[in-house]
Amino acid sequence: MPMQVCTGALMMCSFGVAPSTFSATPKTVQTNMMDAGNIMDNVPFTNIPPFGMCTSMANPAVASATAAALGVLTPMPCTPVIPAPWTPGSSTVLVANMPALNNTCTLNCAWGGVITISYPGQTNHMIP
Repeated sequence: MPMQVCTGALMMCSFGVAPSTFSATPKTVQTNMMDAGNIMDNVPFTNIPPFGMCTSMANPAVASATAAALGVLTPMPCTPVIPAPWTPGSSTVLVANMPALNNTCTLNCAWGGVITISYPGQTNHMIP
């Protein structure tokens, strides 16, 4: 059964070079005394900090730097662009009237990266 995700969870982007720490929007629902996440906690720089450097050629900064380096892939600072909520979310548990975030959820970046949760921030609460 999936684990509930809260503030302090570790995430990784498929085009990022470093992990990042999830920060849930403050709510009245907590797990292990940390704010619980829901699928709408997808705001770049607020909920989803950068993942170090980005290696996606779909990112205009990376494409430009790579072109300037005569085709040698040149990573640039990560600037997540998140067009949609986490998917799929918990089908039976709601946090602030939205599906709860669990460690099987993924988030797509506009630059082609897929953000996954590598550590849910706690290991006591499972949610279906």
